[in-house]
Amino acid sequence: MKRNTFFRFASPSIIIMTLLMVIPLFMAIWLGMNYVTYNNITSPQFIGLENYKDVLDDPRFWQSFQFTGQYLLFVVPTTMLVGFTVAMLLDQVSKFTRGIYLSIFLLPFIIVPVVGTLMFKQLFEPSGLFTWLYQTILDTKFRYNENSVKTLIMLYGLWYIAPFALVTYFAGLQTLSKDQIEAASIDGATTWQKIRYIIIPHLRSLTILIMLMSIMDAYRVFDSVFVLSEMNPIYKADTMMTYTFQTAVTVQRLGKANAMAILTIVGIMIVLIPNLIQSYKQQVEER
Repeated sequence: MKRNTFFRFASPSIIIMTLLMVIPLFMAIWLGMNYVTYNNITSPQFIGLENYKDVLDDPRFWQSFQFTGQYLLFVVPTTMLVGFTVAMLLDQVSKFTRGIYLSIFLLPFIIVPVVGTLMFKQLFEPSGLFTWLYQTILDTKFRYNENSVKTLIMLYGLWYIAPFALVTYFAGLQTLSKDQIEAASIDGATTWQKIRYIIIPHLRSLTILIMLMSIMDAYRVFDSVFVLSEMNPIYKADTMMTYTFQTAVTVQRLGKANAMAILTIVGIMIVLIPNLIQSYKQQVEER
């Protein structure tokens, strides 16, 4: 298809998507430079960069930033490792067995996030299964505190995001040439050598895609924190999204909340842009 033909067909979608992204972004930037509450929402007071200064001087913002970083550093690599490992195992079983396991692993995609989090939380209630196992094995009661709540949030994030990595890696494995694997086996390559020199390079572009999507999911985590921590400050389990929500809804500082949203976008771009550049270079090399 010629470039002009492509843009004629795609231009309506491009225009609509640009408007949906650009207009809210500029509104957020403008609101972030104003003192806005629910009382003066129709007549905001321009204060320049004061909201950004207030955010950067706010200890709770940096606390939420720290936990978001911890969540990201745990969930993203663990998700990729679990997804790759399970995809490799599923590639070795029969189609019938594979279908059963895939149906089980894809349950997080079917369940509404809030409902899934509530079900997950019930397992750790006083009458829950995991609470009983915890008490039986360790001979001590499971208690909700800062460490346990943060751990539960991370474990739920792993359970919820891992199926995406699993399906993506499994789809990539189906495009792998069996001739390469057979040739490597004839040459005496071990299983690890096949994974290291054939499978991992073949899935490199998918790995970058999974990493980028997982990072974006990690940055915007909200539902699990809202349910598992109940937004209680004693757990210190706020993420950047939940603290932005609290600032806007509870504290009613809409301008400050928009400033935090802009800083969050900047943080996401700082993380994503190097990976996007690397992905582009790899795509060019593969051509």
